[in-house]
Amino acid sequence: MKICVFGAGAIGGYMGVKLAQAGADISLVARGPHLAAMQAKGLKLIEEGGEETVAKVTASEDPGEIGVQDYVIVTLKAHSVPAVVERMQPLIGPNTTIVSGVNGVPWWYFHKIGGELEGTRLESVDPGNKQWDGFGPDRVLGCVVYPAAEVIEPGVIKHIEGNRFSLGEPDGAKSDRALALSRALSEAGLKAPVRPRLRDEIWVKLWGNLSFNPISALTHATLDVLCTDPGTRAVAKGMMLEAQAVAEKLGVKFPIDVEKRIDGGAAVGAHRTSMLQDLDQGRPMEIDALIGSVQELGRVTDTATPTIDTVLALVQLRARSAGLYT
Repeated sequence: MKICVFGAGAIGGYMGVKLAQAGADISLVARGPHLAAMQAKGLKLIEEGGEETVAKVTASEDPGEIGVQDYVIVTLKAHSVPAVVERMQPLIGPNTTIVSGVNGVPWWYFHKIGGELEGTRLESVDPGNKQWDGFGPDRVLGCVVYPAAEVIEPGVIKHIEGNRFSLGEPDGAKSDRALALSRALSEAGLKAPVRPRLRDEIWVKLWGNLSFNPISALTHATLDVLCTDPGTRAVAKGMMLEAQAVAEKLGVKFPIDVEKRIDGGAAVGAHRTSMLQDLDQGRPMEIDALIGSVQELGRVTDTATPTIDTVLALVQLRARSAGLYT
């Protein structure tokens, strides 16, 4: 089984080290100083408990050097994917599975969902249908990524918490390809359950990303602070309740309530969200897939999203002011 992680930053690198340690045939696509460090010294992982591991990995910027894979696990930020669909083609053969480990509402969301919205395309996450047309939705295996990690210097990843990568077919089937990847990830010490209702998990995670990320970017607060401060907690709750109304119209069932979800965010501790990290480090901010997509789905389902609309406008302007959003 040949596995390529495309976008081997914090999460992709964490997964790559774990798979390499387990003896998997793993390749990483990365760029810049991070890639150069991996090629020169291997990829170092500092585990949650402080244990350090260095894995020698096959890493390249050029997918053509890697060739056709059985699985391509995409761990880029959502806004980065459409621009690299063409570059990824050398990795894709007739039986390649694209594992979409990207935050937010996925571009394939309405593939095999059934009902009147079957096949609906989302401009906010797949402008111009580049992924739908370039990958093809039948190739896709969904993945909800739970670990938190940071690249603390080129070639060095710090794992903060979590080791679960939930997998799921768009139609909910327990397919051979999903089960095979689940086994490979499990052998690497990762949790990889195959879920019949992955969209429910997508929304539970999105609840936090939708609200915590932009609030943290606007306030520079860590999770423990923004989830316990009465004002920011109320804003997060308002956004989550609006998102829940949208999701339930799409058939989603939430296994926990909003208060418990916010408490779960607080329990993570003094973690800087990915959007705050991007703002601090001058990287493009992942706004459309996390927030704009829910606003778009509000329009699709005729659901009002006033709190989401307000926070989206504020964080878009904050990002534009920093030159990190167009």
